[in-house]
Amino acid sequence: MPIESSGFSGVSSFLSNPILNTDSYKASHYLQYPPEASAMFSYIESRGGRYGRTVFFGLQILLKTYLCRPVTPPMIDEAKAFFTAHGEPFNEAGWRHIVRQYNGYLPVRIRAVPEGSVVPTHNVLVTVECDDPQVFWLASYLETMLLRVWYPITVATQSWHLRQTIRAYLARSSDDLTQLPFKLHDFGARGVSSAESAAIGGAAHLVSFMGSDTVLGVMAANRYYNESMAAFSVPAAEHSTITAWGRERETDAYRNMIARFGKPGAIVSVVSDSYDLFAALKAWGTELKQAVLDAGGMLVIRPDSGDPRTIVLYTLRALAASFGSTVNSKGRRVLNNVRVIQGDGVNPDSLEAILAAMDDAGFATDNIVFGMGGALLQQIDRDTQRFAMKCSAIRLGDAWHDVSKEPVTDTAKRSMKGRLTLLRNRRTGEYRTAALPLAQVKHAVTDEADWEDAMVTVFDSGALLVDASLSEIRARAHAHEA
Repeated sequence: MPIESSGFSGVSSFLSNPILNTDSYKASHYLQYPPEASAMFSYIESRGGRYGRTVFFGLQILLKTYLCRPVTPPMIDEAKAFFTAHGEPFNEAGWRHIVRQYNGYLPVRIRAVPEGSVVPTHNVLVTVECDDPQVFWLASYLETMLLRVWYPITVATQSWHLRQTIRAYLARSSDDLTQLPFKLHDFGARGVSSAESAAIGGAAHLVSFMGSDTVLGVMAANRYYNESMAAFSVPAAEHSTITAWGRERETDAYRNMIARFGKPGAIVSVVSDSYDLFAALKAWGTELKQAVLDAGGMLVIRPDSGDPRTIVLYTLRALAASFGSTVNSKGRRVLNNVRVIQGDGVNPDSLEAILAAMDDAGFATDNIVFGMGGALLQQIDRDTQRFAMKCSAIRLGDAWHDVSKEPVTDTAKRSMKGRLTLLRNRRTGEYRTAALPLAQVKHAVTDEADWEDAMVTVFDSGALLVDASLSEIRARAHAHEA
């Protein structure tokens, strides 16, 4: 996919130059390997972390954006000038060879588990191999760019685990599990470090949910994963649209929201704590109640400050007293005509605490939707799931040799060795990483009948070989939900 049709069109040339999309010291590494080195093999894994399983997602974005475009002579000139002035050597001959021999496309083979796969940590997720003796070092040079897949994987992983939490409370307290994909809404766009982060992280969240206000994330999911519309939103008030009316006309601001957006089947979200949440709840249940009922839609109240657990319970009880509720088959109360969205202070811990408190108080999970911002897209890092990319094999002359690190000061950083793949048991779904016989690295199946190769070649010398849709990724990620 050319960058002009991607979500990141118009970036400066240096940001789209793969020679510069690396760490400074990488430029000198071609001089540091054994002189007889002729091929290299590297892999990416999660070495543990907050969650025991990761949801693989986002490699397709990186491949389409950065590797499905050729290196050009001007890119080489730009990189040469930079590294020379920067104090690093530059392998001009190697990069010119790539342009001359491969029309600028990087001669690397990348294999990966299918996106949406839920894989236990400490397993290989991606492998990178280059067997051209003149540029074998590419398998490590690309580490900086490719390892950024940690970010969409970590966002997708956290959202997937949050989905499991919400799903468990829905199963216990609700008669309707179909609402699950809309229970966690992405509020994270303004809290991330860049537009690219909003796009990549926002798309990753959509593996498990279908609600988002992060426009760039939805656009990225649509464009990179062949979706017509990956997520949805509803008209919602912010503080400025309420406070612009003045405190004395607060109820007029609320009435305007209902008049503008309230209709049968519609959802309208109204932030209600600009001044006094308790007074606002009283107004909603008295002078504004009939307007809500006449509109025939669903009013969603957003209490946007205070202790989340305490405020949510107070809001639910106040709305139940005003609008009434019904008791479902699980013995839990479901509010009539109104719901609550909690978008302040939401993180994995507070979300579960709120759901537990609601359940203890007899309220169904139907009554709440969560909006998550910084904790969803920004309050994670590479160490959340301890991601690493390491060289695990090198060819010296004609013979392959295992490569690994084993620091005595930190055994958790021990790396795997050999040319690796991930195997999956057809019967149990269990995964395990295996080092393969050299002739079988591309199409590996063990002699054990139950085991199959779980990895596929997704990229080879500029060609994108897998172009997955978000719908198939979602189906894979949630295949085992009852």
